[in-house]
Amino acid sequence: MIPDLQSSILCDDVRQERNGKFILIGLFDAIGAPKFPLVYPRLFMVTRWCSGEGEFRQRTRILRPDGVSVLTEGKNIPVRLPNAEATATNIEAFMNVVFQEEGTHWIEILLENDLKVRFPLRVNKIQAPPGAPPQEET
Repeated sequence: MIPDLQSSILCDDVRQERNGKFILIGLFDAIGAPKFPLVYPRLFMVTRWCSGEGEFRQRTRILRPDGVSVLTEGKNIPVRLPNAEATATNIEAFMNVVFQEEGTHWIEILLENDLKVRFPLRVNKIQAPPGAPPQEET
């Protein structure tokens, strides 16, 4: 039985308590930078699957603003649900993601190569704070 995607959250970090609970740190849906390209040091995708049974493959990808070109893509991650009451939480880390331009990027979560959700990640150019040292152009 194909599972439902219960949640998909982008954040800066994830910790796990001794009792198994996850702590998500720095949830976001937008990134701001004074210049591009921007190297985002790390971001985490947390997904929770439920109401399914069996073993499946999840894949996460980030698309550029054209909505077609893949900026980065994760590996296949197993989703294991031994019964219909079980849940599966996956945590995936993306390191040093290079955003070449501002604009709305797209996060996609696929299960068995079938798109389950697509949502925007706004990447905006912002003004440097007053008093900040000038940025060199690259």
